[in-house]
Amino acid sequence: MTDIRYRIGSTVWQTELNEADARLILIVTAGEGWIIKERSRIRLERGQVHVFPPGSKVHFDYSGGRPACFYALYFVAERTEAGKRESDLLVSEAETFLDERILEPQPFARFVELLEVLYRYRHDHEPQQSFYRHIRFLELLGFLLFRAGIGKDDSQNTRMAVERSIERMRRQFREATTVERLAAEANVGRWQYTRLFRELTGKIPLDFLNGLRIDHAKQLLRSTGDRLYDIAANTGFSNEYYFNRRFKQTVGVTPSLYRRVHQGQLPHGEVRVVAPCLEDFVLALGIRPVLQWSHAKWGKQDYLGLEHTPEFEITSADFGMLTEYKPDLILLDGGLDRSRFEPYGPTYQVKEIGKDWRSSLRTIAELLGCPNRAEQVIRVYDEKAAAARDVLTRLVRGKSVAVLRISAGQISFYGISSCDYIHPILYGDLGLTPHSFVRELTLTHNRAFLTPELLSRLDADVLFVAFDKFHSNRRGEERKVLQDPLWRALPAVRSNSVYEVDFLSWMNYGVISNGKKIDDVLNVLA
Repeated sequence: MTDIRYRIGSTVWQTELNEADARLILIVTAGEGWIIKERSRIRLERGQVHVFPPGSKVHFDYSGGRPACFYALYFVAERTEAGKRESDLLVSEAETFLDERILEPQPFARFVELLEVLYRYRHDHEPQQSFYRHIRFLELLGFLLFRAGIGKDDSQNTRMAVERSIERMRRQFREATTVERLAAEANVGRWQYTRLFRELTGKIPLDFLNGLRIDHAKQLLRSTGDRLYDIAANTGFSNEYYFNRRFKQTVGVTPSLYRRVHQGQLPHGEVRVVAPCLEDFVLALGIRPVLQWSHAKWGKQDYLGLEHTPEFEITSADFGMLTEYKPDLILLDGGLDRSRFEPYGPTYQVKEIGKDWRSSLRTIAELLGCPNRAEQVIRVYDEKAAAARDVLTRLVRGKSVAVLRISAGQISFYGISSCDYIHPILYGDLGLTPHSFVRELTLTHNRAFLTPELLSRLDADVLFVAFDKFHSNRRGEERKVLQDPLWRALPAVRSNSVYEVDFLSWMNYGVISNGKKIDDVLNVLA
């Protein structure tokens, strides 16, 4: 791989593959448009992968609809001596694959995950990261080769039959069916069919089918005034009641509210949102929540600048005040009890928000009717992180970094899990060097607790410290550790390389908080 680029909503774009062995894979993640190559026009749609051989001159044209968002991945293909000794047929097929073609790899979400990782670390030129990037690229290429059928033999006919069944389901999603019927049509046993189906799509057959129906229903709700009864019938649901129930279960809001938001009947800036602990995501999308989360011990998220927004104090939980603010939508993370909020408005719970903040932001943006805004926010963040990484790579090369959460009576070490508040930002996006404890310690809820013996071994060059007041019975009790001889003996303390950071902005998954972490790191290390 020689380069990877991401274009958002492009209206003009062109490239020319001049090198003898240069090739291009173009992956469409959203929107639509046309590729003009010589005298032919090729339609661009989400989920497509276009492969272009050396010498191609590719021009993108946008006309109407939503402009396409796509990755452009450049690479050079070389046939090694080892490759020449492989099966002539397999090598010939692989080379044919690298000629011009259009693919629709499934599951597409898995393919995009591989792309996002490649894009995120595109500027990291450390030897180890370069090696890992090449491995990830080969994994992505292997994903495409497999989906194109390279090297398949008769023993894989069963998998191909299930793949054909999936494509048929995409075309005939309105028809009533059962898993037994789908398996019989594919001439595959029911158990094996379900297993392969889930392996290919990440879902069981009927959940996948309902997802296709819901996606089509969304299109109709956005673009037509059809009655809900007619939309239910046109998308394969047996009745309007079942359609309403499945739509709300899947999307998080009723079809009526989804239509109001996406057809502009509820203007973007006027949506009344309550989002305890998720205000960061909502504010990043340009919507000011009508209430803000606060906590008796931790206070409120001051870094968001919501000084004039009323507080919903979560520990006392006066749910009656929700009635007063009449939310159009209530958004919750996985740690809150959804049933307590549902009587006060349409409620959606964003589960496993720590797995991928970008995916969570896109989900929330879809609910709020502003998916393009999410892509803009992510692009701005990625550019900021890449610029910061370049600076930090030059200035702090080799210095080890650790993040501690200190409360009365305990010290927690963060950054071990790829799903915690710290690791994806400091050690992923910024490329900082984690302390060796990241590999040694055992996780307890995305963090590890440091015993006095472990604390004495903490020889990180730089420490970022967030003080947690939750367990403090007296003012400042969480800072008592600063007087401990064990603490004072730490190398980072002795070298004045300990930096206090805001607790609520660092113990948060939101994109604004992640930008604040970058700012804090640059302020002290750059």
